[in-house]
Amino acid sequence: MELVVVVGLIVMMIGLTMPRIRSALSSDGLKHTALRMVGLANNLRDEALREQRTYGLHLDMARQQYWVGFATMTEEEQVLARENARKLPHNVQILDVWFKEGGQVKEGETVIWFFKKGYVQPSAIHLGADDGRRFTIVLSPFGGKVKLLEKYVDLENKE
Repeated sequence: MELVVVVGLIVMMIGLTMPRIRSALSSDGLKHTALRMVGLANNLRDEALREQRTYGLHLDMARQQYWVGFATMTEEEQVLARENARKLPHNVQILDVWFKEGGQVKEGETVIWFFKKGYVQPSAIHLGADDGRRFTIVLSPFGGKVKLLEKYVDLENKE
């Protein structure tokens, strides 16, 4: 009987705390966005290799949104892709995008290309939140490595 009461209390405590834990995890827009972009980058690399098509991850810093396209898209397909862009949460921003060849892009729109041979432009996406936290997503050209760093890493001065 005591064991049933103890198990019942444990189940009740888990039931009461689980929504708070889930809420806390899902309310972190910066981490959620960064993880989503890491997953998208990994998927684009795989898809480019599998489909033998060059894909682009379009990042719009003015509108704080991103979408996927491919190199041979028609103008109509580009308009549709842009209309279906994923907006960042209100407290998350794309701070800049760094390219090994070309440096930093801080405004406007830019594209990171995922080539059909399975490599990506060496680049990094810097994300920030209103609370001052910063993340860096580093895209390495070979080996399928996408790193998520929970800080702003200035790759411009590391070279």
